[in-house]
Formats: sequence, C-alpha cells, structure tokens
Amino acid sequence: MKLSLLTSMAALAIAQTAITLPVQAQEHQHDAATPVASAPDASQPVADEMDHEGMAMDHGAMDHGQMDHKTMDHGAMHHGQMKPDMMIGHMPAPKAPTDWAADAIHGQPAMAAARAALFKSTSETISHMVLAEQFEYRASDAGDAFAWMGRAWYGGDIDRILIRTEGEAKINGTVESAEVQALWSHAVAPYANLEIGIRYDIRPKPNRGYASIGIDAMLPYWIETESALFLSDKGDVLARAEFSHDMRITNHLILQPRVEFTLSAQDIEEQGIGSGLSDAEVGLRLRYAHTPAFAPYVGVHWERKFGDTGRYALAEGESRSSTNFVAGVRFLF
Repeated sequence: MKLSLLTSMAALAIAQTAITLPVQAQEHQHDAATPVASAPDASQPVADEMDHEGMAMDHGAMDHGQMDHKTMDHGAMHHGQMKPDMMIGHMPAPKAPTDWAADAIHGQPAMAAARAALFKSTSETISHMVLAEQFEYRASDAGDAFAWMGRAWYGGDIDRILIRTEGEAKINGTVESAEVQALWSHAVAPYANLEIGIRYDIRPKPNRGYASIGIDAMLPYWIETESALFLSDKGDVLARAEFSHDMRITNHLILQPRVEFTLSAQDIEEQGIGSGLSDAEVGLRLRYAHTPAFAPYVGVHWERKFGDTGRYALAEGESRSSTNFVAGVRFLF
C-alpha cells in the first residue's frame, strides 16, 4: 500500500511539472525582432545569485592617501547626479556687490554705457533750489535770539553755483554773527561734491574775507557731512566740519541730530577766536514734514567755546556755553 501511495505522488508531481513548463516557456518567449541575449558563461557568477551580504569589503583598509587625484579625470565625472550639498564646494563664488545693483542683472559694460548716456543727458538740465535748513527762534537764559542757516543753488547735476549763509541775531536787533559764501560746486563722486569759492564775514567786526575749499558728501548710513578749509586775507587759517543725520521715525516725523566743530590754526584776538578747537555746537531737532517743502520743528541747541576762545568770551562778559530751546521751520522752494 505504501508503494502505491508513493507511485501516486510521483505521478502527480510529473503532471504538475508538465503543466508548468509550457507556461514558463510562454513567459520567456521573445519577439522575433528583438535580439536574444546569449546565455551567460557558466564560469561567471550570476548577479542575482551573488551574496552581497557576504561580501566583506574592508573600506577602512583602503589606502585613500595613495590615490592620485591629479590623474583622476574630474571632467568625466557626472556632477549632474551629485546631491546639492555635494556641489557647494564646486560652485564659483558670487560676485562682489557694487553700488549699482543693475550690474548684477545686465552686466557692468552694458550698464556703464547706459549710465554714461544718462549722465550726459541730465548734465545739460538746469534747475535751482532754495533751502532754509534752520530758520528758528532760540530761547535761553543768556538772551533770546534768532538764527538761520540755508543755501541756494543754480545749475545742473555736475556743476552748480552755490550760495550759503548762516548767522545769529539778538532779539533787540544786534547781529552777533553773519557770513555769506559764494561757491562753485562740482560733483567728484556719486555721493560727494567739491566746493571752491569765497567766504565773507559780515559780523563780527572787523569784516574779513576768506578763500574756501571744501567737500559736501554723504557718508555711509546716510550721514551728511560738510567740511571746509578757509584762508583769510590776513593769512588766518580756519577749518569747519558739520555732521547731521535724518532719523525717520514715521513718514512725516523726523529726528535730526547735528554736530559742528570749528578749529583755528592761530589766535585771532580781534575776532575773539583762539587757536585749536575754537567752539562746538550740538543740536537735536524733531520736525514734522507736513510736505517735503514745509516742516516745522522743535528742539534743543547747545554751544560751547573752548580754550582761548572761551577766555575771550568771558572777557567780553559772555558765558563759555549756553543751552537754547528752539522752535522753527525748515522750508524749500
């Protein structure tokens, strides 16, 4: 009985094999137009039958220090398949920024030609402006006063005729100081103008004229600076530097700190000026720009005379320093 059972099982296995073989033959049939790959060499291992887990490649034992990178053909390497973090070290450095943002888009040669054409067309444009930077009333214990500082210019973007004036007068009508400058202004850089001309002091007495040369420039962080060197008709040498910055709190509210220094190369006793640092002025003004052309303001203004200049002031019955509360208007047209 056992023999008959084994015989039946063998017959069943043969029948299943006979049924399976035609199906596998159909699955492995190829189209007549498709070339059939040659049978693999029995002496070579089949890729599917390779035991990758059993491969014991010791990468730590590989001597990477002996690899000659100079002889490697990096140009043949397909970097397009490299991951982004792998390509960072191979990317070129970005171009250094310049004052002209359009250069990064259109290129420096093209934009240089466009700017040259623009400068040529605008240099022939004539315009003018009158600006009263300070037009204010000053109240202090030393006596109330009225002060002004402004400029007017006429010309183009490159060359202009420039008039400056500033001074201070007591409320009773006594003019303490007053000066006028007539200058030729020439643009020497996108943010700087060279100013050459003359200055004439109406007050204090005696009157005096000066030759003047200076720079009006915009420093980084929008700090405006005006500096000048003066040579008088008596051989006296003076220097002045002013710094200011408009801090925009809102679109209309602007806080402006301003600092001014005056220096002298020698004592000028008849005008009450001592050598070295002569005097300094510091102001802080808060203005409301109702329109760009009209802005009332309030603030505080502090003055201090140093060295011999302070001693000359004391001899005249004046104080070395004073603090003024100011109210005025800034306007232009």
